[in-house]
Order: sequence, then C-alpha cells, then structure tokens
Amino acid sequence: MSIKVYGIKNCNTMKKTFDFLAEKGVEYDFIDYKKQKPDAALLEGFLEKTDLASLVNKKGTTYRKMSDEQKSALENEETAIPILEENSSMIKRPVIVYKDGSLSLGFDAEVIEGHLK
Repeated sequence: MSIKVYGIKNCNTMKKTFDFLAEKGVEYDFIDYKKQKPDAALLEGFLEKTDLASLVNKKGTTYRKMSDEQKSALENEETAIPILEENSSMIKRPVIVYKDGSLSLGFDAEVIEGHLK
C-alpha cells in the first residue's frame, strides 16, 4: 500500500505537499474531495486517529462564512460529520494516511518526512 493523500487539488497547501512528495520520490494515491466526496466512514476513520478540532479547517473562507450555530455544530462529532461530508473544503488539508495507518494533517515537511522513514 502506498500512502494516501486526501484534499483538494487546487489548494496551495496541497501543491506544496505534492511538490514535497515528488522531491522525495514518494509514491502516493491522491483522493480529491471534489471528485470523491468524503463519506462518514472515512471521516470516522480519521477521527479514530485525530481529534475533531484538528480535522476542521477553521482558517478557510467556508468556515468564516458560517453562522455561530453552524460553527458550534462542528464541535460535536455527530453533527460535524454530515457538515464535513457536504463541505469537504472544511477538512484540514492535506490529510495523509501512511503505510502504518497513522496520519498527519496539514503540510509540515518535518512531520511528513518523519512518517516516511
């Protein structure tokens, strides 16, 4: 199994990730949320390895445009998962799942390289 990289192709953070992985000669499968929406099972799998606050991208435009009520719904797994399924741009990018099953969120060259060893 190669590593899996989840995100949105045209995101600048994703482009940095793709460049970094190419530079390191790392093979990966890319899953584009715009072509393959994340489902509840995938999100629940992520949440077995990270917490909801880390998974939700609170820096993006989509989050900033939400009402306070919608934002508070993102603080509870049960109500957050359907929102993240429909608004995949609200998931931190990239989510990288490594061969050992661990994952990392966001682009951090040192963290990613540590997982590749």
